[in-house]
Amino acid sequence: MRVADIANILDGTVTGDSNLEIKGVGKIESSSNSDITFISNPVYAKYFNITNAGAVIVSEDFSIPSERSDIVVIRVKNPYLSFVKLQEYFQDKPEVIKKISELSSVGKDTILGGDNFIDDFVKIGNKCSIGNNTIIYSNTVLEDNVIIGSKCTIKSNVTICRGTIIGDNVIIHSGTVIGSDGFGFAKNDDGTFKKIPQNGIVKIEDNVEIGSNCSIDRAVIGETLICKGVKLDNQIQIAHNVEIGEDTVIAAQAGIAGSTKIGKRCMIGGQAGIVGHLVICDDVIIGASVGVAKSISQPGVYTGYRAKPMRDALKDDVYLKEIPKLKDRIKKIEENNK
Repeated sequence: MRVADIANILDGTVTGDSNLEIKGVGKIESSSNSDITFISNPVYAKYFNITNAGAVIVSEDFSIPSERSDIVVIRVKNPYLSFVKLQEYFQDKPEVIKKISELSSVGKDTILGGDNFIDDFVKIGNKCSIGNNTIIYSNTVLEDNVIIGSKCTIKSNVTICRGTIIGDNVIIHSGTVIGSDGFGFAKNDDGTFKKIPQNGIVKIEDNVEIGSNCSIDRAVIGETLICKGVKLDNQIQIAHNVEIGEDTVIAAQAGIAGSTKIGKRCMIGGQAGIVGHLVICDDVIIGASVGVAKSISQPGVYTGYRAKPMRDALKDDVYLKEIPKLKDRIKKIEENNK
């Protein structure tokens, strides 16, 4: 594509040769002169002077070093979102021929929409419903009474258990299990444990993406709910009866215990752990490896071994660093009082 065409797509303005041909998208550190790259994080601005990229997407107020007038620049309002949009144009999408493989298995009273792709060795149970233009890759299992909407992509080796409801435009990556039994056991008088029947379902709304090897447990009663626009990274555990609000994002290896309710537009860092039966309000950011042991009612950033407002956590870190000095002062006081 010519730089001029790219600028038109991104609604940007060009400084330099607008007829330069771009053949790919690259990292600013390793791009060739036929690549386009971008700078959105100031940390990467230092690479502008040494990059081999032919063109760079920058913010409208980015200051271009005079010694690199050879680089074509596209100025846009939001370089990161513009780069994402450009990636979609250059993305190598494999062609999927819409068909239902003869090596797949479709149960009784199951309704398939138009233009589906059902790959080899997919097993679909009885009384399921799958919307139009949904793609299901090999070795995936849908148990009975599963409902999947339109334009969904279910990758290989996914298990979707009985009664699960999935909306439109949902992406589920390989190895994920949705609707398995929650971790529920009642203690008997003799110290043994009796399994609590898990008779609820999982409901996933529109425009959700779920990474690989995640586990989302069915509810004991009612539903485990993943609201529209939620994005889950890989290897995340969502326990029974959890509710995750709209447009919340959760990074890898986080775990959320049963019946906790998370609000809208939250951001949860990797390896965070949230105990059960809590309520977390909208617009909360929880740092990586943070343990959340009580409900959060105020929006903000929470960090620390036990979740607390970031300013308080930073103060605690400062106080901890002062402990050796306090120890020395106490030792001197004790020596002077002898």
